[in-house]
Amino acid sequence: MTVSRGRARFGVLVPFTNTNLEPDMALLAPDGVSVHFARLGGYDVDEIPDAEQMRGLGASDLDEPLQLLQGVRPDVIFYGCTSATLTHGPEFDRNLAAKIKTESGAQTVTAAGALVHSLKSLCARRIGFASPYVAAINNMAIGFLAASGIETLTRSEIGEVLSNQGQGDLGPEAVFNLGLAADHPEADAIVLSCTDMRSVEIIARLEGALGKPVISSNQAMVFQATSLIGLTDPIKGYGRLLERSTT
Repeated sequence: MTVSRGRARFGVLVPFTNTNLEPDMALLAPDGVSVHFARLGGYDVDEIPDAEQMRGLGASDLDEPLQLLQGVRPDVIFYGCTSATLTHGPEFDRNLAAKIKTESGAQTVTAAGALVHSLKSLCARRIGFASPYVAAINNMAIGFLAASGIETLTRSEIGEVLSNQGQGDLGPEAVFNLGLAADHPEADAIVLSCTDMRSVEIIARLEGALGKPVISSNQAMVFQATSLIGLTDPIKGYGRLLERSTT
């Protein structure tokens, strides 16, 4: 029988239009870990989630949602938007994580930082990159990864500009094909970037098709979080990253 609480609590800061991070956490949470959410504003629901909008989210005031989330005394807090810090750069991402940790007392992971952490844990230095972002954010994402020592060999894009709802509504089959298109013979891994993209459901299938690890934003956050608090038991069904022990 699955145990829904008792070992640890994860607190998640999630953008207010995101519809997939919460269901993904229900799938990914280790046995005995409960997950609790607070929603973030800082961007316009009716605007395209471009670099300006996502930079606005990254720079938005976290005081109220962080205070509300602290009410459950989480062991780890997730900053659950990848592009919000990708658009600012690695130093901003590290500083944001440090600020949340200082203010909350909880271990902290960011989606963008977790991608880097996970890739380095797998010794993956060359990747294929896929996302639902506008092209300008993909440029920034590739620069973010390069500054962290990770080279992008191939990039796969949707080919159309998606709204906030459009990113969340992208189906698993479309995500699978996006991941296939990101592959390169010399890539060590494939990155599926975006906490609101339905990547988790197709990770194992995509790894089977490509024969290499696939890293998604939400999967990577869980991997880093469990590492931080010493939960080393493998999580089955969602890719090689989580199926290996975190020790």
